[in-house]
This record gives sequence, C-alpha cells and structure tokens, in this order.
Amino acid sequence: GVSPFIRGQDYIKTEPAEGEPRRSAPVVMGFDASTLASVSVLPGSIVSGKFDFEDHGIVVGCDYARAMRLKVDDRVAIYSYHAIEVMADAASKTNGPVATLAEDYTVRGIFDVGFPDFNAQIVAVSLDDARDLQSLPEYSAHALAVKLRDPFLAAQVAAEFQKTVSPDLNYVTWKQENPEIFDALATEKNMMFFLLFFIMIVAAFGIVNCQITFVVQKTREIGILKSLGATSRQILWIFLSQSVIVGVLGVGLGFLTGITALHYRNQFLQFMERVTHTNLLPSSIYHVYDLPAVIQPWDIVVICGTAFAACVLAGLFPAWKASRLQPVEALRYA
Repeated sequence: GVSPFIRGQDYIKTEPAEGEPRRSAPVVMGFDASTLASVSVLPGSIVSGKFDFEDHGIVVGCDYARAMRLKVDDRVAIYSYHAIEVMADAASKTNGPVATLAEDYTVRGIFDVGFPDFNAQIVAVSLDDARDLQSLPEYSAHALAVKLRDPFLAAQVAAEFQKTVSPDLNYVTWKQENPEIFDALATEKNMMFFLLFFIMIVAAFGIVNCQITFVVQKTREIGILKSLGATSRQILWIFLSQSVIVGVLGVGLGFLTGITALHYRNQFLQFMERVTHTNLLPSSIYHVYDLPAVIQPWDIVVICGTAFAACVLAGLFPAWKASRLQPVEALRYA
C-alpha cells in the first residue's frame, strides 16, 4: 500500500467546559483517509468515537487524550507554527501587536495502536487540514508511506528506489526511524544466544559426568554382559540410549514449558510487577505496553535439534568407553 502524509508540529490548546485549558505541541500529521488503511493500523485502532476527519475533525492517541484530559466531541484550538512565525515577522515589521487566529477542531476519535510514542505524540487530521496548517499548496504532501508484504525487504526496496527515482528524494526505512531500540534489541538477542549456549555446554558436561559415574558403577554388569556374548555395539547402544532418553525428555519438557511460559508471558510479567512493585517493562524504554512474541518454527527446530544433539553427543564418550571394556578386566576390578 501507498499513502501520502504531511507531518508538522503545532501548538494545541484545549477548550474545556470547566477548569483551566491545557497546552501542548504535539506532532500533527495529515493523512489521506481513503488510503491510510493500506499502510497503517490506525483506522482500525479506534477505541472511542470513530475515525472521521470531516468538518475539522481530529483523531488523537489514548495517551495524549489522557494527558490533555480530552474525550470524544471535545474542542481544541490549533495554532500552526507557520502562522505564529508569520505573526512574529509581521509584529517585528509593524512594531505593534499582530493577532493570529486559531483553527477550531473537534475530537472525533481516540486510537490505540499499541505504540506508546505514537499514542502520546501524534494528532491526526485530514490531508487538506494539514495543508492549511502548514500553508502548503494544493495536492502537495511531505512524503509517501509505503507498506510491504515483507517488512524485512525494506532496505532492499529502498535501494531499488534510489536507482530509479530522483536522487533528491530521501528514503527512510522503519529500522532507520528507530535505530536505538533495534540496535539495543539486537545486542540483547546476541547476548542471550551466548548465555544460553554456555548454559547448554554446562548441562552437557553434567550429562558426561553422570554417564561416566554410571559406567564406573556398572563395570561388573558390563563384564557379565560381555562374558554372556554381548557385543561392543550392544553395550554402546545400552549406555547411549540413556542419553537419548535424557535428550527426549529434556527437550520435550523444555519445549512444553517454553511454549506455556510464552503464552502466559504477560500474565507472569504483571504478577512479577505486583510482587516486586517495579515496572519491569517501562514503555519509555522499550516502546511497548506488553511483551510481544513471535513463534518462528525454524528457530524452534534449530534450538530443540541442537539441544538433543548435545545430549546424545555428551553421552557418546562414556558409552564408547563402556563398550571398550574387556570382560576379564571388568570382572577383575569390579
């Protein structure tokens, strides 16, 4: 999908029936209501009122509405920065006061897109109203929002745009818009990989130690089996099968526990926050309200397969040592 938009910062003052008005300078974005749904979830994220820009209607985020004490059908006055700058220039030339009238808007809807920064800083108006606020010519826009079926192809598509479109145009991908949070997440992901890898290595050494101890304890039984005609391959499989059982049970229980914990992750997070009286997932840092998760089957296959292989390989050396025992030596030293 493709949709044009206009972005600017303007001064807003609330017009409450009672009490003092509140003031702020949010980012006022003008959207094309007919095409916005093709690139954004905003039209379908209305939690109060409706998505409507008609007759100077605006749609505000839930956090912004809470901070400004706004509700549906409230009126606000918007002073565009462009008009304020023009007023300042005129006042400096005439050496007298020059007034700039505000535009009155009505809150038609309150949205929650699940992104705290957007909910707290964005006020949405129609494309025509945004042009008036920014004093832009008709049919103009600041940029085009482009949505791809696969968001991870954004860098590739941007590179293709650079080859075919005017070099005066700038391209900003979703990763480039928020580099800090994505760099932090990438660093945390790499650190978690190494931590879990070393934990798995420690667990593998535990399996090796247990198997070696078991082989030593069963030296006499190994000698009896060998004297009765058991082959080295059979002895090897007897002890290796223990590692296979450990791997199957460990990976199976770990998978079920992980999927269950993933399903109830936010409930557990809320429980821990109540117990510790601490906000463990501050939206100001992580830019989310809840802990998001995506289950990728290939990652699960790689993790479970690697863990199972580590369990089997950890028991291979003790099983091989057991299969190499000679019956006479096993019975002599048992």
